[in-house]
Amino acid sequence: MRISERTDIERAKRVIVKVGSSSISGDNAGQIPPLVDALAAAHGRGVEIVLVSSGAIATGMPYLQLEERPSDLATQQAAASVGQNLLIFRYQDSLDRYDIVAGQVLLTANDLENPTHRSNAQRAMARLLDLRILPIVNENDTVATHEIRFGDNDRLAALVAQLLDADLLVLLSDVDSLYTKPPQEPGAERIVNVPFGDLLDGVVFGSTTVNSVGTGGASTKASAARLAAESGTAVLVTSTALVNEALTGADVGTWFSPAA
Repeated sequence: MRISERTDIERAKRVIVKVGSSSISGDNAGQIPPLVDALAAAHGRGVEIVLVSSGAIATGMPYLQLEERPSDLATQQAAASVGQNLLIFRYQDSLDRYDIVAGQVLLTANDLENPTHRSNAQRAMARLLDLRILPIVNENDTVATHEIRFGDNDRLAALVAQLLDADLLVLLSDVDSLYTKPPQEPGAERIVNVPFGDLLDGVVFGSTTVNSVGTGGASTKASAARLAAESGTAVLVTSTALVNEALTGADVGTWFSPAA
């Protein structure tokens, strides 16, 4: 069911939710249970939920005795290998409270560019949803190289939304909305609605960040939102703390209207 207004959110049948590394790792690892609570509530209403979750490298870092995100590819791959296992365990441990089973789906950019691989991924995730499994998608950082990476998981989430013809994409971060300038600056105003085709001229996004645990920023979310909206998927950008409100149609975050 295509939705075009925020008030239609509760009627969405297929929803992609993306969460960033900083929201569910380190000191914020405690946000996984309330995130799962919101996903389980939607799942219980019959919604087909797909979670795109960053965090493999960030979760693995402490076990490699790393205090900052590694800069070299091999160490990133090693941290991802350790962290992906732990990340899925944490999600499944929380999902067990609702008798929901997670299915792990790891993708590289090549998987969505190669027609055969793309078809396989689409078929596998559609079947998982048919079986009422909750797919948890992440970039396959253990084998991805700098040349074939998605760049950030906001883009990956938008591509998954396209792949599965989703009704809604929810992009979560540490900030409650997109703003007309970095929210810590004086005069920054929340952007409530972005009509389809609006290029947000005059909006000043902060630079795309590469912090101690992940990559991304407001500009990557705006780009991903436009990509998904072009395919007819509505997009809501908000904070992880507001995910339950986001999935029930509350007036939170920034809404990107989809193409008609």
